[in-house]
Amino acid sequence: MFSSLTMGLIIMMISIIIMMLATILSKKSILDREKSSPFECGFDPKSSSRLPFSLRFFLITIIFLIFDVEIALIFPMIVIMNYSNIMIWSMTSIFFILILLIGLFHEWNQGALQWN
Repeated sequence: MFSSLTMGLIIMMISIIIMMLATILSKKSILDREKSSPFECGFDPKSSSRLPFSLRFFLITIIFLIFDVEIALIFPMIVIMNYSNIMIWSMTSIFFILILLIGLFHEWNQGALQWN
């Protein structure tokens, strides 16, 4: 019978061998400058990092995040519709969607949604 100390040593040795094999096998043999450079959407990875970024790209990203959060907030409203007072639920839903539509029209009037 093995003692618990012997079993622990065997388990540690197997773990160390597996980790060393994984480290050796995961090494990249060919380093490519294109694949090594960080990818940032909207930027040229080979140019200077001090160049200013596009404000239009930033605004479109913010608009996407706002409407992404909006969908995450509307889904639970649909689920609780059967369990809540329909009048309060309707008023809350209409108020929430109205705020989003006012924000969308404001972005539209400011020209943030023009792609030209």
